[in-house]
Amino acid sequence: MESPRTRPRTPPSAGPVFEPFASIAVDAVTPSERGFTLLGEGADRARYRLDMRFELPLDPRTRAVLGELLSQSDLTISRRGPPAGRNS
Repeated sequence: MESPRTRPRTPPSAGPVFEPFASIAVDAVTPSERGFTLLGEGADRARYRLDMRFELPLDPRTRAVLGELLSQSDLTISRRGPPAGRNS
């Protein structure tokens, strides 16, 4: 299902290559007004923070379940390099 805020997924072989930037073990999840703040340590031993916000309100049960799932997660953040031929 597509919504105005989402785009169709591009098959991995057809799109640009994304390189892993950070692998983070989440060790704390704090609820915020519209989502969660995740804190964790990366493989590089640096501390990372990820703020997640949801457009839809979360009822207490959904918030509790999501918080529990997120607190037991690992994150991999990847990024795409600049297009070939660009001078920066």
